[in-house]
Amino acid sequence: MVLLGAIVSVSMMNACAEDAYEEKRQKMLAEIQLMMKMTEASVGKASLSGRVADAMMAVPRHKFVPPDIQSSAYENRALPIDHRQTISQPYIVALMTELAEVTSESVVLEVGTGSGYQAAVLSELVSHVYSIEIVEPLGLEARLLLQDLGYDNVTVRIGDGYYGWPEHAPFDAIVVTAAAEHIPEQLIQQLKPGGRLVIPVGEQWMTQSLRVLTKGTDGKISQKDVLPVAFVPLTGDH
Repeated sequence: MVLLGAIVSVSMMNACAEDAYEEKRQKMLAEIQLMMKMTEASVGKASLSGRVADAMMAVPRHKFVPPDIQSSAYENRALPIDHRQTISQPYIVALMTELAEVTSESVVLEVGTGSGYQAAVLSELVSHVYSIEIVEPLGLEARLLLQDLGYDNVTVRIGDGYYGWPEHAPFDAIVVTAAAEHIPEQLIQQLKPGGRLVIPVGEQWMTQSLRVLTKGTDGKISQKDVLPVAFVPLTGDH
């Protein structure tokens, strides 16, 4: 009976902890929706779609940050992770996901796996996510975490995402989670006609802009700057 009581007690504690995170996720989503309304003029959308909102609620963001800051995981701000990198502000993750306009059949390339959080959000919405991380220990950690959490439709590769992943191209959407001084031509080439590329453009410590590049069904390229952002730089020998 003592053992059974201990098991029940631990189960109740775990349930209470999850309930606390559920409440924090709901608050996070409410803040994101408020920011969507505030930026509607530049973003072109007043709120998240139901699918993206559900994905943001489904992914346990606290699992993607270091243990000592898990209590802050659902605050609407960027947070430091290992290897001098960051996990993006939830609003930016949600916005980039929304702007990619993916479907359940989409195959997506992510450049910059980081903690794995953006890949996890995308995986809730698409057929498969191919994610590339240049910082090897970070990529290996993210790969293991995504596997442990059951995100079986995410494949993580260690490499330089500047050059994309031609073996799995073309992609229905490409999401880049580090700032580039210009949009890599290789990524444009690997984007499927009718697809979208979402990328922050600009130098580190300078004004960066979140840009959406659309490739028409005829191959014609159009671009739109959405709003100012601040991202870590896209690194690599190029």
